[in-house]
Amino acid sequence: MSVTRSGLQAPRMWLGGEPIPALSGQTFEVINPATEEAIAEVPRAGALDASAALDVASEALRDWRGMPGIERAGLLHGFAAAFRSHKERLATLITQEMGRPLVETLDEVEWCAAIYDFYAELGRGNQGHTVSPGQRGQTNYVVKEPFGVVVAITPWNYPLLLMTWKTAPALAAGNTVVVKPSELSPLSSLAVGEIAAGLLPPGTLNIVTGFGHEVGSALVEHARTDLITFTGSTQTGKRIAVAAAERLKKVHLELGGSDPLIVCDDVDLDVAARAAAWSAFLNNGQVCTSSKRLLVFDHVYEAFVDKLVEHTRRLRLGNPMGPDVDLGPMVSASQRDRLEAQVAQAASEGVRFRTGAARPSHLSRGWFYEPTVAINVGRDSVLMKDEVFGPVRPVVRVEDLDDAIRTANQTPYGLGASLFTTRLDRAMEASERIRSGTFWINDPLTDNHAAPFGGMKASGLGRELGLEGLDEFRQSKHVHLNHRVEQKSYWFPYNWETGRNKNS
Repeated sequence: MSVTRSGLQAPRMWLGGEPIPALSGQTFEVINPATEEAIAEVPRAGALDASAALDVASEALRDWRGMPGIERAGLLHGFAAAFRSHKERLATLITQEMGRPLVETLDEVEWCAAIYDFYAELGRGNQGHTVSPGQRGQTNYVVKEPFGVVVAITPWNYPLLLMTWKTAPALAAGNTVVVKPSELSPLSSLAVGEIAAGLLPPGTLNIVTGFGHEVGSALVEHARTDLITFTGSTQTGKRIAVAAAERLKKVHLELGGSDPLIVCDDVDLDVAARAAAWSAFLNNGQVCTSSKRLLVFDHVYEAFVDKLVEHTRRLRLGNPMGPDVDLGPMVSASQRDRLEAQVAQAASEGVRFRTGAARPSHLSRGWFYEPTVAINVGRDSVLMKDEVFGPVRPVVRVEDLDDAIRTANQTPYGLGASLFTTRLDRAMEASERIRSGTFWINDPLTDNHAAPFGGMKASGLGRELGLEGLDEFRQSKHVHLNHRVEQKSYWFPYNWETGRNKNS
């Protein structure tokens, strides 16, 4: 890695296993959100760089897609081991570029390694299946084949984890990949590109940095791109879907969410409040599956709010490198500005704030914002209608389970939902009626990489993780084999009396 005149890191992109600058020579700065200082300059790629990356990925596809599954699995297991051996470095980069506490980013890197191990084995042992033939003397089977070149456009909030959710199954299925990480957090992805260059065949995994309108659009629209997988806002996802539809390309979209968390009147409120504080404020609420709307039975509402406020006030904001820190900063000044505008609008609607709703007074640098509990929130408030991607959470009274379910479904999104109850009947009714891709009962935000993840309605298309995640990157081919070369009775010319070929 080179260093600029100002002493900043200057990592390169990775194309075909080689460190490459942008063809234009342009760069852009990466800012540490905890200090508001530039920490690196990375290449600012454009359309020509996109084309070059897709060229090398297309060339690498010839060998990678034909590689035996057991050989591919060995390489991916080696890649997983490399994540673990570089854990401290990768976690530190994530914390520096987007502000999550180091204790969380260390866990993120380990999770990435586990997912590569999982898909290494799943891809090795799952190549298709046989089906019953239609006639004697025939064999029919289904082969799972890769799509080809995959473009993965990844977000800033979990830069390596959400990249891995895409690249691990895509590579295990035999595709090659070009990754375009968020311009806010590209450093950890570039480090992974460097690691891959020493372990995977050149061109198998490529990293291109830049802005969506400059290089992202070019990757989506290019003729060599066979599949686009994207995690980000619903608005951007719609634009990608339209561009892909015009070119008949497959898309996989994991988009926005406004997940409800329902607290019934039959649970330990201290447990429910602690869980709500964690699932609401993890990563400063900058999680697509954060509990963004807390729906609490009227009978226990006041007691729950008091406990939630108590737990929230104990959360420690500060340097995300630690120690003794629960929350770091928000990722950018613009994200905090948007959140403050939502808080101001909510206040004009009559919403009250039991805690937070301000920048912390003890931190003079960094894009910090206090975790905030909002009450007196109407069903049509901005905090209920919009996706709030920051540490502000409304707590709303509901009459009963039916009212909670109805309120939970009053959103265009359907990513996840959570429920706290000791009653099985309530749990099952809510899981059946609430439209969400994941439904958590008494354990919010816990993921399992062997199970599918994705959204309904405006929260996206397709699934990540599990066998479903592997199949997102594979096409089914039916192979029909007749054991002998022989004339068939149903070929031309027809015999109108017997319904058979006249020569049979």
